[in-house]
Amino acid sequence: MSNRLSDESSPYLQQHADNPVDWFPWGAEAFDEAKRTGKPIILSIGYSACHWCHVMAHESFEDDAIAGVMNRLFVNIKVDREERPDVDKIYQTAHQLITQRGGGWPLTMFLDGDTQKPFFGGTYFPNKPRHGMPAFDDLLEKVAAYYQDQRDEVKKQSDELVSVFKRLEPAVSDANMALVAAPLQQARDTFSGSFDREFGGFGAAPKFPHATTIDRLLRHWRASANATEPDLDALFMATLTLTRMAEGGLFDHVGGGFCRYSVDQHWQIPHFEKMLYDNGPLLAIYAQGSLATGDDLFAYAANATADWMLADMQADNGGFFSTRDADSEGEEGLYYLWTPQQVASLLGDDYAVFASRFGLNAAANFEGQWHLTVREPIADKNAHESIERSKKILLAERMTRVAPGRDEKQLTAWNGLAIRGLAIAGRSLDRPELIQAAADATDFVRQNLLKDGRLLASFKDGKARFPAYLDDHAFMLDAVLELLQSRWNSEHLEFAIQLAELMLEHFEDKERGAFYFTANDHEELIHRPKSLADEAVPSGNGIAAFALQRLGFLLGESRYLDAAERTLRGAWQAIAEYPHGHVSLISALEEFLEHPEVIIIRGKSEEIARWRDSAAKLYAPRRLVFAIDADEVDLPGALAERKAVAGETLAYKCVGTHCDLPVTSWEALAEQIRETSI
Repeated sequence: MSNRLSDESSPYLQQHADNPVDWFPWGAEAFDEAKRTGKPIILSIGYSACHWCHVMAHESFEDDAIAGVMNRLFVNIKVDREERPDVDKIYQTAHQLITQRGGGWPLTMFLDGDTQKPFFGGTYFPNKPRHGMPAFDDLLEKVAAYYQDQRDEVKKQSDELVSVFKRLEPAVSDANMALVAAPLQQARDTFSGSFDREFGGFGAAPKFPHATTIDRLLRHWRASANATEPDLDALFMATLTLTRMAEGGLFDHVGGGFCRYSVDQHWQIPHFEKMLYDNGPLLAIYAQGSLATGDDLFAYAANATADWMLADMQADNGGFFSTRDADSEGEEGLYYLWTPQQVASLLGDDYAVFASRFGLNAAANFEGQWHLTVREPIADKNAHESIERSKKILLAERMTRVAPGRDEKQLTAWNGLAIRGLAIAGRSLDRPELIQAAADATDFVRQNLLKDGRLLASFKDGKARFPAYLDDHAFMLDAVLELLQSRWNSEHLEFAIQLAELMLEHFEDKERGAFYFTANDHEELIHRPKSLADEAVPSGNGIAAFALQRLGFLLGESRYLDAAERTLRGAWQAIAEYPHGHVSLISALEEFLEHPEVIIIRGKSEEIARWRDSAAKLYAPRRLVFAIDADEVDLPGALAERKAVAGETLAYKCVGTHCDLPVTSWEALAEQIRETSI
């Protein structure tokens, strides 16, 4: 029989709907049951593409005996961390405080049934004792007994734990203290200290494709480009990492797109799940890397990633799905693996070139099979054409296999990351269909996830759910500003302004600075987090400050600029102590100290598009270029002053609040662009 999860929208919760565990979704019904029965709560958090979540489900949650213990002793709550990142953030922090080590998924927390405050926890627990961990059913008996016998101690410990949450927030900086550039160099130097100079990336295995770090290094190099000694090592760190990731097994050489992370130092064998939140930022950084260096490999990786996103992750409604699982037919990576015999039978005369390129003539590299990674350079044009033919043949064959599960939730925040990547790649790589896809996804969010003037976080089966979080607002605002540079639409500008106003009204901590993760009218939880550090996705506070500054300079709106500055001040202690962990905030700091250049081009659509596209061929990360047709009227704020003149094309250039006289020729604008280091 199905449990209560059968009525939920989350594919992850649906995966557990037939468990013998008497699961509840997060909510009042579960909390009331815990109070009524006096039982503690098991909170299990995961997501649909999580391999070890599947393992624990199969070992424990599908086992009648273990489920019987859970049902007898606990109220059991299952949460999809992608739908409820607010709940996940709180209990991940609690796990770290309790265990003194990092968390992850599946997250298994034990809560006081009266207060939802945590008193014990872990991540994956096996069904039998192994790896120094107890069997899950034995652990359940001991935790339940402790809870019943030591209720006063449980309450004391959980109260003390929750009191620590507030103390974790950084102190507010003095309002008169100058914000300085030192964290930019400190972050760059920290990256250099952990950089792998042979294989790229940072630290040892596992290696994650941190797009924000690569972006920071490219921006750092570009800012130094006109100095006596440009920081070529920053460029080297960025480009070597991009190269090794695109050549390694992290990248899907047949279908495009990037997997979650590499289990080894060499980027050879990935954890095979594919996440929209990785691929949107990676699409952007590969397109920008191509623009900065002219490297064909970066353009190829960007194009292939965009193609995969459009072919496999975009729904008919224009929005983007969330993830592809790591597993298919119960085995991780099976969908992506080959044997030389399979490939030879498919490719015929093209096999030798392909095998040499991707290591099929070397030893197997994944459980007796071959995962494709680049082993040799392409010799010539004929070899390149042969390999491209071969990839199409293998892709067609692979599509006949049982594909990994796709989580078809459409999340506002992750769609924002995808829209931003598509908008940047569309103009950088001269692919208008990518810009159109970004516009379609933006309209999907506006039409389906904006209800009664408020943003919602998740869309599935025709229904929008869950009040949106800071990341939803900030990532969408940043994305829309990128889309407006690729194609102007005044309705999209109105949406950007609406997002900014919602952040200021419902999320900002006006006394201490920065933004809470949840709105001021959100469900009351045991803590209201204010997330500052970059994690798997960029910091919502960092992107909020970055995008509000840009919108503030575009419109001449001081409220947005002030909110961005308050965010930097509210986060300053964290930025100064751990700059390498707050890269998104550091990029906002950079544009606070060195204001972005905003170019507004007015005139007839074809001519202004030509000027815009010419300007977009230069890698200038602190430059924003907007081409606004002469027929657009009633523009808000400072844009109203950037008037069109009949029969002329005009370009207005401002750096921060300082503006030059408009120019009337592309040559004059090009000269202005050459004179600035952005």
